[in-house]
Amino acid sequence: MGAMVRANETTVPVLPCASAEETLEFYGALGFEVAFRQTRPYLYLALEWSGFTLHFATPPQNIDPDREDAGGCLVLVDEVAPYHAEFTRAMRAAYGKVLAKGRPRITRFRPGASRFTLVDPSGNSIIFIQRDEPSTLEYGGTPGLTGLARALDNVRILSEFKNDDRTALKLLTTALRKHEATAEPVDVARALATLVELATALEDTGGVDAWLRRLAALDLTDAERDRALQGLRTADDLRRWFS
Repeated sequence: MGAMVRANETTVPVLPCASAEETLEFYGALGFEVAFRQTRPYLYLALEWSGFTLHFATPPQNIDPDREDAGGCLVLVDEVAPYHAEFTRAMRAAYGKVLAKGRPRITRFRPGASRFTLVDPSGNSIIFIQRDEPSTLEYGGTPGLTGLARALDNVRILSEFKNDDRTALKLLTTALRKHEATAEPVDVARALATLVELATALEDTGGVDAWLRRLAALDLTDAERDRALQGLRTADDLRRWFS
């Protein structure tokens, strides 16, 4: 009887590497170990961390790391929060701060989120995803929502899945202006708190004081206020994360 295909495969991505030195420095700072290193006659690197491996090779001639579209890899894990915490800790130890802006960087992590992204010096995105993440979130959010509630859901998709806080802030500012008069007070409160969170993430806090005053003036039950204030607690976490 001949050999059979069995479900025992391992997939290893090979990503473009614009600079071996910068790649080794960044991943080394995060705690990756070098399993293989070659720069001549051609570039090839193999880096390992925990139970997965990333390989890197000579990039195309027209690669532009600033576009951040060089390559990508999904890393599926049981619990995503510990990975974000460990990489954050390693960045603080190596760089004295979290690399939250520019390139390389790590995207922020909201309580209850199911993914985050490492963007490396070559513009590759290493996306850590919790295995039980709902498969429909990436394709338009929760069905059946309208008005401000729908905008809040779209903002969540933009922020957590697209890493686009700037567009999320613009979308929610417009949606709040359009729907505030007819929206449920708890959704208005969630929107104001989310605006504070997004502005904090972008370090663009000019409107925060006004949003906080409007939030404080809303007539909410204790449960509604507690739900809305999660965004403010996340903003406080962000301030500590940046510092």
